[in-house]
Amino acid sequence: VDNGSKIILLLMDGLGGLPLEPGGLTELEAARTPNMDALSGRGSLGLSEVVAPGFSPGSGPGHLALFGYEPLQYTIGRGVLEALGIGFKLQPQDVAIRCNFCTLDAEGNISDRRAGRIPTEECVKRVELLRTIEIPGVKIFVEPVKEYRFALILRGEGLDPDIQETDPQMTGVPPRRIEALDPGAEKTAAILRKWWDEANLLLADHPPANSCTMRGYAVDPGLPRFPEVYKIKSTAVAVYPMYKGVSRLVGMDVVQHDAETPAQEFEVVKKYWDEYDFFFVHVKKTDSYGEDGNFDAKVGVIEDVDHALPTLLDLKPDVIVITGDHSTPSLMKRHSWHRVPVLI
Repeated sequence: VDNGSKIILLLMDGLGGLPLEPGGLTELEAARTPNMDALSGRGSLGLSEVVAPGFSPGSGPGHLALFGYEPLQYTIGRGVLEALGIGFKLQPQDVAIRCNFCTLDAEGNISDRRAGRIPTEECVKRVELLRTIEIPGVKIFVEPVKEYRFALILRGEGLDPDIQETDPQMTGVPPRRIEALDPGAEKTAAILRKWWDEANLLLADHPPANSCTMRGYAVDPGLPRFPEVYKIKSTAVAVYPMYKGVSRLVGMDVVQHDAETPAQEFEVVKKYWDEYDFFFVHVKKTDSYGEDGNFDAKVGVIEDVDHALPTLLDLKPDVIVITGDHSTPSLMKRHSWHRVPVLI
């Protein structure tokens, strides 16, 4: 029911954390957050099982759950989110894949899953190399996303995304084999094996991004549209393309901006305040620093968000929710199953 209310969902990616030692503080506890502390006295606090107990969710399922979509019913691979995030026009049968440039050592083992987080301009150079690969019977698109990420899209007949991901989620081991998980996906797996072999030859002389991994094989699932389901005009303010993608996937508008910091993102919300009812505002660096194991830097991002928070509060939203899509403890350097703090 349209009731004219204004809602902000402020999401610090990977917000949940752990102490570095028993009895210590989590990143959120260590951060100086006077503005969030003041909100805590006026609102409700809790811990959220974003997907389900025991799950270490990826960002896609985590965001779908926060948007009100049952993530175990509406499954979606990261490939579609990456492609939509950069504005790629997917066709219904396209198979989209989220790829990471990575570093292989002399033995063929992964020494860095993110190739040292190469800058986007280096990603673009390597994507230009990969665009020269042609495989008979399929049209291939290779698109840069951001930093070490790129999207690979296959277009053709009889394609199937049911394929094993090649990222082993750890270092010191080789990428996993490209294998069909269903007989119907063998054609697609064979195409990807040929593509990956050629990609490795092209990238071999271009360290630290001398190889790549593939994950999140997917086709567009055609989800119910957020504006029709909830009867609110919604928009996303995000920096990283993947989060623009999940917003477009559910039918939110994605406003164009050049913001990089939380303070700049909040100014974008202020600019568009009269045009929308629901604002999804995404802060990425809490997750990035958690994955890097940089406890102090993650604390710093939380403090940056809190320092800029008056820009949003001065707009007098009817509801503000501050939470995360999953936990990324600096102690673990990866997504975890721990419950996520939430303030309403």
